[in-house]
Amino acid sequence: MTRETANSAPAPDDMAVVAYAIADLPSVPADAGTPTDWPLIDKAAYHGLAGEVVHTISPHTEADPVAILLHILTFFGNVIGRAPYYQVEADRHHSNLFCVLVGNSAKGRKGTSGSRARSVMEASDERWISERMKGGLSSGEGLISEVRDEVERWDPKAQQFELVDPGVADKRLMVVEPEFSSALSVMERPGNTLSSIVRKAWDGDKLSTLTRNSPLCATDPHISIVGHITEDELRARITRTDMANGFANRFLFVAVRRSKLLPFGGCLDETELIKLADHMKAAVSYAKHVGRVEMTEASRRFWEAVYPELSAGQVGLLGAVTARAEAQTIRLALIYALLDQQDRIDVAHLKAALAVWEYCEASAARVFGNMLGDAVADDILLALRQAGGAGMTRTAIRDLLGKHKSADRINAALALLVGKGLARSASVSTGGRSAETWFAVGA
Repeated sequence: MTRETANSAPAPDDMAVVAYAIADLPSVPADAGTPTDWPLIDKAAYHGLAGEVVHTISPHTEADPVAILLHILTFFGNVIGRAPYYQVEADRHHSNLFCVLVGNSAKGRKGTSGSRARSVMEASDERWISERMKGGLSSGEGLISEVRDEVERWDPKAQQFELVDPGVADKRLMVVEPEFSSALSVMERPGNTLSSIVRKAWDGDKLSTLTRNSPLCATDPHISIVGHITEDELRARITRTDMANGFANRFLFVAVRRSKLLPFGGCLDETELIKLADHMKAAVSYAKHVGRVEMTEASRRFWEAVYPELSAGQVGLLGAVTARAEAQTIRLALIYALLDQQDRIDVAHLKAALAVWEYCEASAARVFGNMLGDAVADDILLALRQAGGAGMTRTAIRDLLGKHKSADRINAALALLVGKGLARSASVSTGGRSAETWFAVGA
């Protein structure tokens, strides 16, 4: 509460081990020109109820099975609210996910996958679908307003507080942003608070503004985000600041594409959809009453084994984007366990979560893998790789940058490349005096 004074259904076992082979799902892209190095998701990701949903719907839609899966995981994680959590030291990880579906173009059928997932979720909580699923990320204040606390103001005459704004009692908010590039563009404006508020929303922290005349506050928010964007837009819009401040690594970046061509649409049996909806409703009802979730002994041993590699950092922009690997995996595992109507994370849930995370990591590598996050260093590295064994002299590098960069700025970029093990220098004889020449490592 904000106060202003005068001065201011099915048995869980049925769902537990459903895992469908990749061969059962569309794996050949219908989109022409799709790169051959497209990431593949391990079949472990299609575990339990989420896997049953994808397996049932996928033959009847052009949407990518992975896109359907991530929509289901994100929607479920939001509709159940913030009661369930997994604790790591002093931090509570709830089931809210942020994910961005990254396609080559509008033909990635990103929106179609969302519509299919919504059809399964509708019976679980109709009010959530109609009132708590919204779009339009434009400002931090707008985001807080959707989950704001009630506001009371002191009435000096009556000598009591009066209700000014009833606020929003339901702190769940499922944001679906089909134009995620627009949200990224908005964040570049001076004074815009959206990036900061989004970061706090992922953490589950109290949200507030410092506006003096009309302060906003949201206690215990439970916000999830699904965004849609193309690869080119994402590369152009994500800035080095987004990487440094932790905005980007709170999102799961998911490569998606059209799975098949269905000129007349699908023919999903309505009874199958009703069956899925009933299963989902039971899982949602169960999860809403769960509190702290822990791991089984077997899953603790498994987690201990995979944790070192999962927590190892990577270089460049990819390292910044994937820096929350452990936290993202834990949240995914929590969701898989709750979908199984279990209050403990088991090995199968961790394997499913790791399969999703590894796909997201590979998706991020497609977009950011060859970028360091330093525009000058990235330009130099690209040129050095193109130059191959011939290398580039200092003068050539300066000319490459249009002579607009100072020697200190170029030195800093080259030092970054050397520090990351991506470039080296050598003294090369040019017939007269030797010239400092730079090469990409491996060239």
